[in-house]
Amino acid sequence: MAKTTQPAAKTAAKPQAKESTQPVKFIFDRSNYRWFIISIVVVAFGFILMAGTTDIYSTTKIVLAPIVVLAGFAIGFYAILKKPEEK
Repeated sequence: MAKTTQPAAKTAAKPQAKESTQPVKFIFDRSNYRWFIISIVVVAFGFILMAGTTDIYSTTKIVLAPIVVLAGFAIGFYAILKKPEEK
């Protein structure tokens, strides 16, 4: 039986990565999360205005509630696109 030779393993040490002491920087700031929570509340309020079974054609359900929901979505977009404040 013939012996097969395997290539020698590389023994070169990998360079050690330096430990980072910088604090983790998040994409969103605390104010972004506040605006996003406000947008969720506004959208939920708009859907509550749309809810119900009586008087389907009321002005509140046809005009006011969709405007409130769209305003909530606009606040959500603002919360996502707002740049965090640099200190």
